[in-house]
Amino acid sequence: MKRFHDASVQSCLLVFLAMTSQTLLAQTAPKPAAASAASPAYPRITLAPWYEVDASWPQKPTDFKWEAVPGVAVDKEDQVWVFTRSKPPVQVYTAEGKFVRAWGENVISNAHHLKIDHAGHIWISDIGFHVVRKFAPEGKLLLTLGTPGQSGEDQKRLNRPTDMAIAPNGDIFVSDGYGNARVVHFDAAGKFVKAWGTLGVGPENFSIPHGIDIDSKGRLYVADRNNVRVQVFNQKGKLLNSWRDIIVPWGFWISAKDEVWVCGSSPMQWRIDAKYPTAPLGCPPKDQVFMKFNTDGKLLQLWNVPKGEDGQEKPGDLNWVHCLALDSKGNIYAGDIIGKRAQKFVKKN
Repeated sequence: MKRFHDASVQSCLLVFLAMTSQTLLAQTAPKPAAASAASPAYPRITLAPWYEVDASWPQKPTDFKWEAVPGVAVDKEDQVWVFTRSKPPVQVYTAEGKFVRAWGENVISNAHHLKIDHAGHIWISDIGFHVVRKFAPEGKLLLTLGTPGQSGEDQKRLNRPTDMAIAPNGDIFVSDGYGNARVVHFDAAGKFVKAWGTLGVGPENFSIPHGIDIDSKGRLYVADRNNVRVQVFNQKGKLLNSWRDIIVPWGFWISAKDEVWVCGSSPMQWRIDAKYPTAPLGCPPKDQVFMKFNTDGKLLQLWNVPKGEDGQEKPGDLNWVHCLALDSKGNIYAGDIIGKRAQKFVKKN
């Protein structure tokens, strides 16, 4: 009996001690913070660069009208060159939007891309006259590639050429892209050197080579638009790389650091739209994007822009974005076809 009694006392004592310990722990333990204050205070900053449209850019003269804007470029002074299918076709503005000069009436038939070479000369592709032309900044004609008013596929004639890239030694590479499907190489004096490419979907083919540019090492980038790829060549025409199914490329801008900017749309099924009789040459894009790559084709940055509705485009919308260029501050200038305007997108960070 005594042994049983002692065991009962010990058991009760252990239970009492356990309950007492739990009570003391509950009283001394720190109380949890309120649920609303439990979340960590993440830094509220935006790490990715983004862009905001400057709706006041540019201050266009009141008697100037823009139609489609297929070409835009920025010179070393951050002046913005706008190439439009209206009169005057070449218009120049400062980065702040002030009008500088204009020219090109009665010289240019149907605007496409515009480039500025290392010496500051202005190059334009004219799909109406079937030529690529070189001008002084004030508008003096210096050189014509192709035979004005004649289309063809030989050493002297082009067929609606879309763009041009100028090497540091003055050689010119033309994407002869709407009527033909080739790249044409001329020397600095305008003499034919060679051509490569035919219509098709294979590695050596093109289907609307819509744009062309060149990096600091002389590599050529061709916007093989209908094949949804960027083709990279050396100056002999050897294919070095192919960036497939990343972007439907419309235009290029390559920075001094060899950042390859491309504008266009994300990959999509080819569509025919009865509203656009030129659909084989310009399928309505499903969206509007800017992409920055390194020279190996690695995507470094992407920014998409709202696609505007025909005739109802708001500031900051793009509708068939065709071209882009960047100034020294990283601001983007873009021109579109259906939206019929050039816009400035200010870099934010």
